Amino acid sequence: MVRENRVKQKLKNGQPVIGTFVKTMDPSMVEILGSAGMEFFVIDSEHVSYNPETITNLVRASDLTGIVPIVRVREATAVNIMQALDTGALGYHAPNVDTLEQAETAVKAGRYAPLGNRGFAPTHRAANYGTMDKQEYIDKANKEVLTIIHCETMESLSNLDEILKLEELDVVFIGPMDLSQSLGREVMGQRNHPKLLEAIDKIIEKVTKAGKAVGTVADNPQMARELIEKGVLYIPMSSDQGMVGSMAKNIMKKFKGV
Repeated sequence: MVRENRVKQKLKNGQPVIGTFVKTMDPSMVEILGSAGMEFFVIDSEHVSYNPETITNLVRASDLTGIVPIVRVREATAVNIMQALDTGALGYHAPNVDTLEQAETAVKAGRYAPLGNRGFAPTHRAANYGTMDKQEYIDKANKEVLTIIHCETMESLSNLDEILKLEELDVVFIGPMDLSQSLGREVMGQRNHPKLLEAIDKIIEKVTKAGKAVGTVADNPQMARELIEKGVLYIPMSSDQGMVGSMAKNIMKKFKGV
């Protein structure tokens, strides 16, 4: 069940990847995104009350088109990361990682020994329900899983140099809205505030120099192109809900002639 992670390979080659966040419950949305050419999707279980069965079915639907399934876990604990990967997800977002200790927990939870300490049970979906050779499964899982931690506070930024030394860390994801909140009330929610842009540029510089990939969300294709020019490679664009809402709004605007 462990597929080749084409997103991870492209990032290693310095190539950008485009995906989106999924906040709905219907697996057909995953099929649509894959058929449209999206390279990955992130199941947003941090901000949406998903149950484990729904997450599994969304991951399962990704096999039909080959789109890479990634889960943003509710909290960056070892058990949450383990359960997300056991569904067959090929990567995970670990939110609210502020310290080296938190980063070590999040990174190690995504790999089996000797690279980490992910809980091992060879009978779940990712291991083809126990029908795969155990060592083959361990090797493939360790190779293909994409580990993404969030840098979304000034505390996280202050600890970033140490966090970036973690070998199995693949992507540092900038959460611009949380980062803006960390910068104070006068900055909160202002995507183009100079203080926020300065912090984002600093993160991009640090991560790139460390040989890791940088990620952040883009609102539209133009913004995605601008981020790529800055060195950002991992870009979820909007969300399934956001795209539907934007399209519906544009349709009604054109219909009314506004």
